[in-house]
Amino acid sequence: MHKINVNVFIDRENSSKIISLDVDTTVKALLNKAGINPVTVIVSRNNELILEDEKLRDKDEIRILSVISGG
Repeated sequence: MHKINVNVFIDRENSSKIISLDVDTTVKALLNKAGINPVTVIVSRNNELILEDEKLRDKDEIRILSVISGG
């Protein structure tokens, strides 16, 4: 099966890395692989917010940003 390479920045780790994924991998699958609860983050691709069921594409620039809530 073909692979895609996605550049992922995770703000809570302040780290950026290239991750190799299967074609048709969704945002939700990426978060599961990274051990991140989808409820605690928002995800953007190329500076546009995307949903969990979006499929990732080769060379996407993904940012995983923690959601901070409080009163």
